Amino acid sequence: MNTTNHLRVALIQSDLIWENPTANRKQFEEKINNLTEGIDLIILPEMFTTGFTMNASVIAETMEGETVQWLQNLAQEKSIAITGSIVINENDNFYNRLLFVHPSGRIDSYDKKHTFTLAGEHEVFSAGTERIIVDYKGWKICPLICYDLRFPVWARNTKNYDLLLYVASWPKPRIEAWDGLLKARAIENMSYTIGVNRVGVDANGYEYTGNTVCYDTLGNCLAKNNQGTEEILIVDLDIEAQTKIRNRFRFLDDRDRFILQ
Repeated sequence: MNTTNHLRVALIQSDLIWENPTANRKQFEEKINNLTEGIDLIILPEMFTTGFTMNASVIAETMEGETVQWLQNLAQEKSIAITGSIVINENDNFYNRLLFVHPSGRIDSYDKKHTFTLAGEHEVFSAGTERIIVDYKGWKICPLICYDLRFPVWARNTKNYDLLLYVASWPKPRIEAWDGLLKARAIENMSYTIGVNRVGVDANGYEYTGNTVCYDTLGNCLAKNNQGTEEILIVDLDIEAQTKIRNRFRFLDDRDRFILQ
């Protein structure tokens, strides 16, 4: 596959309507329809159809369900890739599953590895076991979910990925950790790093301030919204610029040689 040197990414920071997939699909479709042309990838928050709920038995969908079909139809219609996570029921297990939907409708999926024990996510959802690298327009993309951010070994750039991204429902009380960890992941992995978080207050009373952000290879902030407001941030990523920095400093060559057991 030929590499597109520039990747234009839309980061959608939005409030979510609690446990209402139909209403959330509608609001995101309206936002996406208002985007100008030239976007290559759209990133939505964690559990973007429901909010971060543990009520999986009521709101879970299947891989043949309405949201998956909606994502595929939208991606094909717009000739664009879309990613975000939803609740999936598969083989009598619930997963917090990130879907990366290509313009062709093909889907790469990643199940959240680190379930958030503080909220009891581990009691409801099955943990994923495999990290994926998505090949899109020649870019290697590593998609992860929220709590995965706290575990640097899981994000370790052993596959020479070009973009690390997190979709999240990360609440206000711990937002300083979100900011610090995202910047650290960018620096230590020498990779563009994006975090897309929601805003608003959910049905459990948790407040979210967003702080959706994109960092470059050296940890410089390219775009950020920490105002707690809905916004679509557009970032233009340049793979050649990143490669030049990597070739100049070559910090990744000095990685410790160990593997996950």
